[in-house]
Amino acid sequence: MNLYPLGKALVSIIFYPLYRIRVIGKENMPKDNGVLLCSNHIDNLDPPTVGITSPRLVNFMAKEELFEAPILKGLLPKLQAFPVKRGASDRQAIRKALQLLKSGEVVGLFPEGTRSTTGELGEGMAGAGFLALRGECDVVPCAIIGPYKPFKRLTVIYGQPLPMKELRERKASAEEVTQIIMQSIQNLIDTHKNIEK
Repeated sequence: MNLYPLGKALVSIIFYPLYRIRVIGKENMPKDNGVLLCSNHIDNLDPPTVGITSPRLVNFMAKEELFEAPILKGLLPKLQAFPVKRGASDRQAIRKALQLLKSGEVVGLFPEGTRSTTGELGEGMAGAGFLALRGECDVVPCAIIGPYKPFKRLTVIYGQPLPMKELRERKASAEEVTQIIMQSIQNLIDTHKNIEK
């Protein structure tokens, strides 16, 4: 049973007025192709925020520990999430992500691997670059500009798909592609962080 549409509707009713969510760049999300959606990570509420603001359904890579909680274990798969082991090369999660991307789905991940404790963008993990290179997909950077405080403006920006053809053709490294993704996210943050609240 897919609870994503219901969950999106319920969370939207709460989040949009509570955090005064503004969404920029929805039109940048490709309508048909597989998409690797890469966002910064500032709060535990980031996944539902991206989930309700994205114009397409997002399959999230979520840390394995969440699937050990009694309620979440049964709920997360129904919300299109699948587990990934942090700090290690999780081949099963990578295979799942590649399968989704190549079948035209959207896979959402937070390349930093964990929430930023400073609010600043951290270093991205090479797995993002690997999926971007191997996924035969578009790669869309996303920036969440907070904070998550009631009735304070929260902005979500979807950037234009990154040009991947040349990187794939010259067999760029996963690390290099991850750096390009992270710089694109940083550029979105820098461009939009001074928007009038």
